[in-house]
Amino acid sequence: MKCFERLVMHHIKSLFPPSLDPYQFAYRSNRSTDDAISTVLHSALTHLDKKNTYVRMLFVDFSSAFNTIVPQQLIQKLDSLGLSTSLCNWLIDFLTGRPQAVRVGSRTSSITTLNTGAPQGCVLSPLLFTLLTHDCTPAHTSNLFVKFADDTTVVGLISNNDESHYRSEVSRLASWCKHNNLSLNTEKTKEIVVDFRRTHTLHTPLFINGTAVEKASSTKFLGVHVTEDLSWSTNSASLARKANQRLYFLRKLRRAGAPTPIMTTFYRVAIESILTSCFTVWYGACTASCRRTLQRIVRAAEKIVGTSLPSLQDLYSSRLTRKALRLAGDPSHPLHSFFSLLPSGRRLRSLGARTSRLRDSPIHQAVRMLNSLPALPPIPILPPAHTHSAS
Repeated sequence: MKCFERLVMHHIKSLFPPSLDPYQFAYRSNRSTDDAISTVLHSALTHLDKKNTYVRMLFVDFSSAFNTIVPQQLIQKLDSLGLSTSLCNWLIDFLTGRPQAVRVGSRTSSITTLNTGAPQGCVLSPLLFTLLTHDCTPAHTSNLFVKFADDTTVVGLISNNDESHYRSEVSRLASWCKHNNLSLNTEKTKEIVVDFRRTHTLHTPLFINGTAVEKASSTKFLGVHVTEDLSWSTNSASLARKANQRLYFLRKLRRAGAPTPIMTTFYRVAIESILTSCFTVWYGACTASCRRTLQRIVRAAEKIVGTSLPSLQDLYSSRLTRKALRLAGDPSHPLHSFFSLLPSGRRLRSLGARTSRLRDSPIHQAVRMLNSLPALPPIPILPPAHTHSAS
């Protein structure tokens, strides 16, 4: 069944243009959690580069998001997007009339028929949820909705202490959720206020459906620790702890007499993957002290394995270059506009920045990385997604 679901998923994805919900970064080619985080950071840091500004970030948590999908509502949206009647009817049949029972030991409950939600672990469920939420977009240009499946972040760009647009946007989001049978979990929803102004300002709490949202100094966003000062020490320390724990198993492999290629593979899969998680987002802006701490873990692994391993700086440079080239070659990507060629075609247009925070942001680093190369590599222009007939 999962193989057939994958075929249906690829067919559905082929029917929609890349312009559909550009700030939904899940289940789309050339999109990743790195891109979602970079988009949030770039919009925030660009705004904070101006005077008398601050940013409020709302990290929304939905209660059992996939279980609350109302198939009839979803089909109405898919029909408006141009899906054929036969495909919509198949999806209705797929999502409704699903028998479910619970077995504990030798006892089995009575069977209940489910007509709401999408099956857990189903290949189609995440895609259907993203299509359900494609019309959840901001009404004001000073706000941004960045989505990765059911992870939604509202970025409010506040100027001159005027939060009216941000607060009305959050109210609209709550109303949209109610209309679409989605439940906002205000207890798990968190807000971070990023304010670098010298004058101390008391920020009024945000309320959703009468409940105050917790204002946090740090939260985890798509696997990365984001703090109110937008520094990366907390994230680096967390990654260092995890990687150091994995070194124990690498030592166990050496004591067991594992050959070097096996230990190298284990290092790359279990340790390097942790150290380089969302690498292009934070490594360029973390402190020299944090970089040395992380590189010490690589050197410790080298001594255990008995061979040289790629340095984190080399990995960062190669991955950032690769990422920058893909962004520059994808006109449908929200970050594409920042990679603009000069008339000569040999360099990208430099991005201005007043503060070091913005200069060290992922997009600014990516542009500088490409411009630092002896010659600008050919930018691979990604083919646009073709919109097939839905009939």
